[in-house]
Amino acid sequence: MQTQAFAFGGDVAELERDERRAASFSAKPASEAADRLDALASRPKPVAEAPTPKNAPGPKATPGFEQLKKAQAVAEIVREQSDYYHATKTTIFNALMNTIDLAQLAGLDPKAAAEEIRDIVAELVAIKNVSMSVAEQEHLVQDIVNDVLGYGPLEPLLARDDIADIMVNGAGRVFIEVGGKVQLTNVRFRDNTQLMNICQRIVSQVGRRVDESSPICDARLPDGSRVNVIAPPLAIDGATLTIRKFKKDKLTMKNLVEYASISPEGARVLGVIGASRCNLVISGGTGSGKTTLLNTLTAFIDPTERVITCEDAAELQLQQPHVVRLETRPPNLEGQGMITMRDLVKNCLRMRPERIIVGEVRGPEAFDLLQAMNTGHDGSMGTLHANSPREAISRMESMITMGGYGLPSKTIREMIVGSVDVIIQAARLRDGSRRITHITEVVGLEGDVIVTQDLFVYEITGEDENGKIIGRHRSTGIARPRFWDRARYYGLERELAEALDAAE
Repeated sequence: MQTQAFAFGGDVAELERDERRAASFSAKPASEAADRLDALASRPKPVAEAPTPKNAPGPKATPGFEQLKKAQAVAEIVREQSDYYHATKTTIFNALMNTIDLAQLAGLDPKAAAEEIRDIVAELVAIKNVSMSVAEQEHLVQDIVNDVLGYGPLEPLLARDDIADIMVNGAGRVFIEVGGKVQLTNVRFRDNTQLMNICQRIVSQVGRRVDESSPICDARLPDGSRVNVIAPPLAIDGATLTIRKFKKDKLTMKNLVEYASISPEGARVLGVIGASRCNLVISGGTGSGKTTLLNTLTAFIDPTERVITCEDAAELQLQQPHVVRLETRPPNLEGQGMITMRDLVKNCLRMRPERIIVGEVRGPEAFDLLQAMNTGHDGSMGTLHANSPREAISRMESMITMGGYGLPSKTIREMIVGSVDVIIQAARLRDGSRRITHITEVVGLEGDVIVTQDLFVYEITGEDENGKIIGRHRSTGIARPRFWDRARYYGLERELAEALDAAE
């Protein structure tokens, strides 16, 4: 079975694709368990068009009506074949669990364990007298290997580099995001128990747990993909699993230019901002590409610098040789031992950092990060959720106020102005594309108001016939930004001047 999403509808190309899909399976009986594998063997296979007597009354035949009947027939065929496949897989899997010694299997290396499972499954398929082609049997074997040793039905999705997010809403509904669009797949779990087991397998690898007493958990996969699990009783229809995948090939600033996320001139300015150790905050909504952009900007960090990262679930992928990665920790079963983001940021100051990078600022740790930025740790970075640079400033004020410091508003704003040099705004547009919409520097304080100025903005000019947004990155014409002296200190003023001149 393919793991890509499919749908049945009136489109001729989709209909032909579904017919090919249905024809690719041999006719099989359908069943839910071993004792019912032959239950539906005698059922007539659905046909594309049922014969109708010449004089029999019926709906008026129209091209759309005939196409709809054909689509419904094909859908029924594929559903029955899918039911048969999952019933067969359940039967073989249960027989496998009764056959193998899990303790002995755990002592083998993954490759040897996979070969052992393959051999046993092949024997079970022969014993159960299941009618399958070689390709179908190989697919079944791989599915079962994934169930025992990997992440079950999620493995094919995790292997695809074009998927940005995997969203599991209970055992029967799995969605993916491809190209900025969310679509339903035909991937499903045997039941909610299997889904919960896989969730526990994921979180246990990073020393966390998810169960009724701790139903919400953030974790990560070995490749750095971010994982969130919310389990029953909070999730009513079964465990909900969300995986934010990262591409195996790390994006560079050149890639962002190719994807039109930023203009070439804007990319050069971002390079100067990163290399000249400006303190920056990346702002954006959920799924706007904040972490990807942060990863990209870290490429401009000098390899000799000592960088310390603080994250809830470690996902940053810095390439510098001197990186210390820190991760928060939830409380244990007794409610003790919790390490918060603020604990990590405060401890960073005792570790001789040259740059501090906070994966996501969401609470009182904003105060500690601003303190670090303002006390000699230039080039520090962080991300936060906000929809504009002005809103990002307001969010930082709110987070510091929530920390209970009791500071006057003007003092907090003076701290922000003295700490943050640049705010980079990322956005996910309605067509699914991601754009850097603002490169904004914090200029100063006039009275009680923080003054900012945009260096680059993204303007939407329309959309094409396919619904893709058309726009352009425009320089605002500021020839000498506030961080010009910093760029000159690092010998980058010519690069900055050329980028700003080319953008006008």
